[in-house]
Amino acid sequence: MALFDAHLHIIDPRFAVTANQGYRPPAFTVADYRAQAGPLGITGGAVVAGSFQGFDPEPIIAAVRALGAGFVGVAQLASETSEEEIARLAVDGLRAVRFNLRRGMCPEPAAILDLAMRAHRVAGWHAELYLDAAELPNLAALVDRLPAVCFDHLGLTRRGLPHLLRQVERGAKVKASGFARLDFPAAEAIRAIVDVDPAAILFGTDLPGTRAPRPFAPEDLEQLAESVGDGTQLRRLLHDNAVALYRPNQVQPD
Repeated sequence: MALFDAHLHIIDPRFAVTANQGYRPPAFTVADYRAQAGPLGITGGAVVAGSFQGFDPEPIIAAVRALGAGFVGVAQLASETSEEEIARLAVDGLRAVRFNLRRGMCPEPAAILDLAMRAHRVAGWHAELYLDAAELPNLAALVDRLPAVCFDHLGLTRRGLPHLLRQVERGAKVKASGFARLDFPAAEAIRAIVDVDPAAILFGTDLPGTRAPRPFAPEDLEQLAESVGDGTQLRRLLHDNAVALYRPNQVQPD
């Protein structure tokens, strides 16, 4: 089965990184990723901007180009990014804008909403949110108005799971990624999300697992199969749901 990795990072030493909350990651190149992803059957994915890459989309564009067909990008952008720039980035293979509330990388909620709305209108992008889902009630005025949203790493906490599920009921997507970042078993959240909406869940390796207690391991795929079985729903989780969201077939080769 071909897999689509909905959450990976490339840390190319040709591009500067900036310490975030005291953390500066080691390099993790396209070659490093291919060495780990190839044996798993991964044929496409979404390269996601990390906090340490700031608001420069160029490292993400470079990684998408190097990885080639099947891969797209998710950028962090300054709130004043123009609609013309968003349209250009879409041509370059970007498919979403990320707001990293977990690492203090976000402007005020009004600015988040404005950028997310413009990105959706111009390029059909969704917003990706990295946060503890337990914070969602305090952010309802923002999150409930986003036209399309995907949450990272299963919302991180068991306390946040009921709030995350309410967002899934409203059409949100959720990444089954970063299992070692959770304070509860991943299978618990995966099964609950599938029960609400089988199209809402997306597999991601989170490689190289920056700041996580441990990186992705092939055994994590076994957890996914145990959570949903090895039939149609597993294929949706590992491939189809993410391809529908990220539209990699619309990226034009150089």
